[in-house]
Amino acid sequence: KDGAVIIDVGITRVDDDSEKGYKLMGDVDFDNVKDKVSWITPVPGGVGPMTRAMLLKNTLLAYKNNTK
Repeated sequence: KDGAVIIDVGITRVDDDSEKGYKLMGDVDFDNVKDKVSWITPVPGGVGPMTRAMLLKNTLLAYKNNTK
């Protein structure tokens, strides 16, 4: 959809000819939608840090609630 905001949380490992032998890609076909959408998160480097931060927050809350 034109003007949509896309938050790509998927991570797929794709084999390639680089030194590592692979690259990480999201679930969204970035090159096909980048000129149509108003905003899109990159993969890698997108929402991963926020995902980890919220996981840590929820872990700490669970610990706190369990030790009352």
